Amino acid sequence: MDRAVAEAGKARLERSCGSGAEDWVKLGTGADGLERIEAFFRGYAYDPHRHDTYAFGLTLSGVQCFDYRGARRDSLSGHAIVIHPDEIHNGRSGIAEGFRYRMLYVEPRLIRDAMGERGRALPFVSAAVSQDRRLLGAIVSALQDLDGPLDALAADSMVARLADALLALDPSAGRMRPGRVDLAALARARGHLDAHATQAVDSGQLEAVTGLDRFALARQFRAAFGTSPYNYLVMRRLDRARRMLARDASLSDAAFACGFADQSHLTRQFRRAYGITPGRWRALRKQAER
Repeated sequence: MDRAVAEAGKARLERSCGSGAEDWVKLGTGADGLERIEAFFRGYAYDPHRHDTYAFGLTLSGVQCFDYRGARRDSLSGHAIVIHPDEIHNGRSGIAEGFRYRMLYVEPRLIRDAMGERGRALPFVSAAVSQDRRLLGAIVSALQDLDGPLDALAADSMVARLADALLALDPSAGRMRPGRVDLAALARARGHLDAHATQAVDSGQLEAVTGLDRFALARQFRAAFGTSPYNYLVMRRLDRARRMLARDASLSDAAFACGFADQSHLTRQFRRAYGITPGRWRALRKQAER
């Protein structure tokens, strides 16, 4: 286990960054459907936004504050965080010294696959900040060695532990009997959206691909993947745009290549999804590389 994770919780308000440290975001290694980051912020971090993934976090130092489902949440060093897909939240420091944290973003399809027959619906944990030992252990394990390679077997084990922890905290997910969900048809819809992420996709195309009418598709897609087909498509465009921006592409080039109308459209969607502008995101990454 690396030092940053091992020391989380030992000194709850002690900042691990030097005085006057600038805000930064560092990308860790990931895998298909998984993304890991580490970040530090001294003040306001993110505007209200929402992801199409589960977000599992570990506060490493300071006080990590955010508004979520109508209430303020405060996570101290060593506490775990769970934010569910499509739930609006923001982020800021609760103390002047700032906060440092790691976060793992997991596509809901992986959690669903890991639950197998045990889970009939995506699990929901109402406590956004938790000290549950099983959940904390799964998150700590997933976020250690952020720079090390993450092979397929390790990623599968990581997701399985997280799914087990979620089911333990929300056993009702194993008892729910939602309406019929055609997983094969939804897989075709997701594949079509992935393959045509930079193009215009309408409901008629998805109806032809899946054999479902647009309203049944919308309901079933959200039940299976935690978000709407449209938001899923936008997030895939944003994934591509972030990769281009990380390679110092211009905003206009990224917008054109990724299916956005223009750079203003890209900026609006980026801020809605991540709580910061593309320029701010790029600056935070460059700061982490210094």
